[in-house]
This record gives sequence, C-alpha cells and structure tokens, in this order.
Amino acid sequence: MRLLRFVFVGVVLLGILVGAAAQTADPARGGASFAPTLAGCGEFAGGADQTGHGFDPANLDRSVSPCDDFFHFAAGGWIKNNPIPPAYSRWGSFTILHNNNEDVLHTILEDASKDKNATPGSNWQKVGDFYASCMDESQIESAGLKPLNAEFKRIADIKDIVTLQAEIARLQRTGVNAVFGFGSEPDFKNSAQMIAAVGQGGLGLPDRDYYTREEDKDKQLRDAYLQHVTNMFKLLGDDSATAAAEAKTVMSIETLLANASMHRVDLRDPDKVYHKMPVAKLHELAPNVSWDSFFKEVGAPTVTEINVGQPDFFSAVNAALSSVGLADWKVYMRWHLIHSVAPALPAKFVEENFSFYGGTLEGQKEMLPRWRRCVEATDRQLGEALGQVYVQRAFPPEAKSRALAMVKNLMAALHDDLSTLDWMGPATREQALKKLAAIQLKIGYPGKWRDYSGFRVDRGPYVENVRRGNDFENAYDVGKIGKPMDRGEWNMTPPTVNAYYNPLRNEIVFPAGILQPPFYDPNRDDAINYGAIGAVIGHELTHGFDDQGAKFDAQGNLKNWWTDEDLKNFQARGDCIVKQFDSFVVEPGLNENGKLVEGESIADLGGLTISYNALQKTLEGKPAPAAIGGFTAEQRFFLGWAQVWEGSTRPERMRVIVNTDPHPVDWFRVNGPMSNIPAFAKAFGCSANSVMVRPEAQRCRIW
Repeated sequence: MRLLRFVFVGVVLLGILVGAAAQTADPARGGASFAPTLAGCGEFAGGADQTGHGFDPANLDRSVSPCDDFFHFAAGGWIKNNPIPPAYSRWGSFTILHNNNEDVLHTILEDASKDKNATPGSNWQKVGDFYASCMDESQIESAGLKPLNAEFKRIADIKDIVTLQAEIARLQRTGVNAVFGFGSEPDFKNSAQMIAAVGQGGLGLPDRDYYTREEDKDKQLRDAYLQHVTNMFKLLGDDSATAAAEAKTVMSIETLLANASMHRVDLRDPDKVYHKMPVAKLHELAPNVSWDSFFKEVGAPTVTEINVGQPDFFSAVNAALSSVGLADWKVYMRWHLIHSVAPALPAKFVEENFSFYGGTLEGQKEMLPRWRRCVEATDRQLGEALGQVYVQRAFPPEAKSRALAMVKNLMAALHDDLSTLDWMGPATREQALKKLAAIQLKIGYPGKWRDYSGFRVDRGPYVENVRRGNDFENAYDVGKIGKPMDRGEWNMTPPTVNAYYNPLRNEIVFPAGILQPPFYDPNRDDAINYGAIGAVIGHELTHGFDDQGAKFDAQGNLKNWWTDEDLKNFQARGDCIVKQFDSFVVEPGLNENGKLVEGESIADLGGLTISYNALQKTLEGKPAPAAIGGFTAEQRFFLGWAQVWEGSTRPERMRVIVNTDPHPVDWFRVNGPMSNIPAFAKAFGCSANSVMVRPEAQRCRIW
C-alpha cells in the first residue's frame, strides 16, 4: 500500500477528482499519491475555444479589472455560466477534460465487456471483465457480504497479539489501511536501490488534524464521522447500541494514532521522514510487533534494512498493541475492512459511504453515474492495460514528438535562467545545471507496459476483483524491495489529466491525457500554448529546484549541493512565498497554509516565469504578433494560464484542500504568482498600487 511518509508535491493538481474517488474503491488514499485521471480527443468542452485561437472571450468577466482579480476577470464568465453539477465537488477545466476522456474509456470498456471471444488471460479480457463485474449490480446485491465472510471470521478468531498482527498484515495485502503502511521506496540517499519502508496510517478521516483540532467545524465533522461509522456497523447487522459503542472504539483508536502522526507540513520535508535503520533497530523501537512474521505475512522478501518514516508513530503503535484490548482491535479491523471495500458492495453500503465521504466531506449532492465510477475503478486497477488501448485510439505518435519538443524548449529556457541568476553562485550553478541536464523525460505513455498476468480477473462478484487487484498491487510493490530502482516505471496511468516531478528519480512525467486542449493544441496561438502547457512544463521542471526538490541531487539522492550562502538566499526567497500565501483568505477564519503550499507555489511562479521567457525568445527578431480578440500576445499568455485553472469548488471541498493538499486553491494559483511578475503588470497596464501588483519590497522572485 502507498504510505503517507513523504508527500511528493511535483503534481500539477493533487486529488482533482476527490469526489469521484470517494465513490470508488480506493482503500489506501493519502500518501505519496499521484492524482486521477484524463481526457478524450476533441475540443475542450464548456470553456471551449470558439475562435480557433485558444480562448473564448465569453469566458471573461469584464466587470472585474484584471489588475484587481485576474482569476475572476479571466474565468468569471465561464464560472457564471457553468455551475458545479450535483455529482461534483469541483468543476472546471480538469474535471471536464477528465470527463471527455472517460467517454473514450467508456467506449473501450463497453467494447471489451461485450467481446465474447476475448482471449482468456489477455488484458482485453481483464479490462472487460473487471468493468462488467463493476456494472453488474444484480450480482453485487445477490452476493452481499458473502465474499467477505472468511475475512470477518479471521478477525473474529483473533486470540492474541500474534494473530492480531497476522491479520493486520493480511488486510494490508488487500488494500486495507490497517494501523500503519508498509511498502517499498527508493533509498533517499541511494536512490538507485529500493528498500522497505513503514509509515503512519490507520485513519478514516483525511488527516491527523481532523481528530485533534477543536474548531466547531472539526467537532461537527467528527460527530458526523462517528454517526457514519455507527451506520456502517448497523449495516453489518449490529444493533444500534452496539454499533454506537463500536464507533466510539474506532474513534478512540484512530485518535490515538492521529495524535502520534506527523503533521502534513513536516511530511513534506524529506529530512524528517528518512530514518533508515537495520531491522534489528526497528525491533528495538517497536518490540511488540513481530516484524519478521509481519514481513512474511505481507508477502515481502527478506528485509534487512528499512526506512521508518515516523519513529514516534511506531513507538505509539508499540504501546497501543499492549494498552488496547483485543476486542477493541477487532472492532477497529472490522471497520477498516468494510470501509476499504464499501464502494464495491451492495447499494446500501455504497450510499452510506457516499453520504459521508462524498456528501459531508466533499459537498457533493449526488453520486456519479455507475458507469463513470466503474471506468475510474478500472483505470485505477488496470491502468496500463486500459491505457495501451487508449493511446492507440487517442494519442498518435506525432503528438508525443511535438510535446517532447516543447519540453526541451522549456528546459532550454530554464538553462538560460539558471545560467544568469544573480543570487546563485558559480559552484551551486554548476550543480543546478548538471541536475537540469540529467532530468529524465517521460511523455505520453511508458516505454514498457505493466504485466498483469498475475492479476486474476473474472465476472464474479465485483468486490473479489477489487481485493485481488489490491493484493496484486501489493505484491508488485513489495516485490521491489532489495532490487534496483526501475527508472522506466510510471506513477500515473496514460489517460491521466495531470503531470508530476519525482525528486527521487529526477524525472518529469506528462501522461497523454494532459497533452491536449485546454493545455496544449499545436494548431492554436503560441502565446496560449506557452501560458498553458508551457507554464505547466515549467512548473514541473521547477519542482526539481523547489524547497523539496532542491534537497536532491542530479541522481535523485538526498544530498546538499548548495553553498551555505546560496542556500540561505534560496530559503529567504521561499519564505517570501510562504508569507504571501499565509495571507490569502479562503473563507473567514481559514487562510492558506503557506508552508504546506510552498513547493507548488514556487513551481507555479517558476513555471510562469520560465515559460514567459521562452515565449519572448520565440518572438525575438520577428514583428510583434497581431492582437487577437483585443489581447496582445503577452496578455494571451497569462490568459492561457488562467484558463487552465478556471473552475469552481464547493466550500466543503475547499476546506479539505486547504487542510491536506500541498496545492493552493485555484484562484490563488493564478493571482498569487502573477502578482509577483512585473511582465504581468506591464501587459495589462496595472498601476503600482493595484491589488495584482505586489510592492517591490514584498515581491517574491526566485527564477
């Protein structure tokens, strides 16, 4: 299972479809996750370009001055005309593009599920059968909880700490977030080698702070969570009084784990989550855990050394194994089992799960249609099998070559910038340029596809496919322990509307799904392309040099390659970003957490700066481009970035973003960096005292 031990922030937008994810089987949410999903071919719906130039003037709100609030100037018209549909917590360019792609994936999966001649064991058979089992609601209702009976019996039969730990390991194998997380990761200081790792986990709410804060909204949410857990136990057949008592037991154990968990801001610091030690030292840290038996039960190879992401957390787990009674642990395990597979069970479980995670937590008014949930589940469980067909239908080879050329263009712009930075000295500059040159580029889809031969898929009860898929994924993950890193591996499926930078691999990855309108269209105006996909590419490249990425060298190793003076200068510039975003008010009483969003905000500012410079370089020696729709090329560049983020978010979802996501909310992703860029003020003729122009003494400048 993925671990919440080191939060990679090189992702364009983390959790873009959290509402949808809450409706599908995603048992190990949270952690070093790389977000959901993509778009089909064709024009960008809703905010589509009606002019052929890359933006639609109807999307603007001309009652708002671009110098006061550029986000709402650029996207206000679109927001007004495109209210959030009931099934979504956020609605904008990412979700629309994702939905367009789901139409493509839907067609593929319908074809596969109807193919009676699919070769047994083939990827085509597996994606078709997985999707068909998800869509077969009659069979799901008929099966009920019978596919889980053996697991519930194992939980009931726990008789001592040995059998308790065996069940924790067994549940983790099938995707249950029980107590803590275990898996593989690159050794931070020798990234070519994969090692074992354990990290904090075991919670049902999105973050530790949901258990510990005493604000009224947090108390209300905890009450709602208690009621949800109670309701789920009642659906399992427990009477009302028993179910209510069981919910309190779950809350008590999860609160214990939450209090011992590391804060999300600290999780972003690789120095704070890297504690490699011999397994013997782990035995000393948590002697109540039979680690050798756990490793065997979870399916891991021989483990000799391990990274313990949060040692204090495991000290608390060690104590809890003695202080919490077996009866209470059984209650906790029953809850996490049913919680992990609720979306794959009969309708009453699906609806109760959605009521809390989709409705209360995210603000959604209704569930997505069944077919959308099943498309997303298939992409999650068999993403590269489905992705192979997707790229054949929707991503021609020339699209990959064009995207690669643009990435290299942006790399050249960053090279020029690093070569001339006035605050960076020669020694650091040399290392920075080496790191830039070593960045691995992954565009469109993997060079080698995943082998799904070990994943048995049939048309039996859907929950069985889900659990076997989680077991298959666990085996794939733990099987890496002790082996060299596979640098060809991808962490997103090809149809994903997203991109990421991974500091341990020193790579940027652009799935096919994002390389289309509104992000990129080779037939439209260059200025819009540079403002959209160009700035996104620059964003990912800059992650190699943000507050987190800057701690890793060209080979992806945790190593300080900065001189003391340059590091001091760099950190001061990062602090400027932190203070700026700390000041942004999301709603009364709730501000952005500048330290949490520091990396993404550094990357947004860097991406825009680098891409703008690249655009200017393409215009050198040429006549100034003609205005389009009354906007100059420079103005269109900034409109390109704004249309990437146009959209609306429900208040409930907004609070989850601010509390848990290292990405700022959409309008601050637009207004924040632009207020630091003099070229923006010049392009729109903003006066020095405009809201969108930060005073020079407060202006943040890194790249």
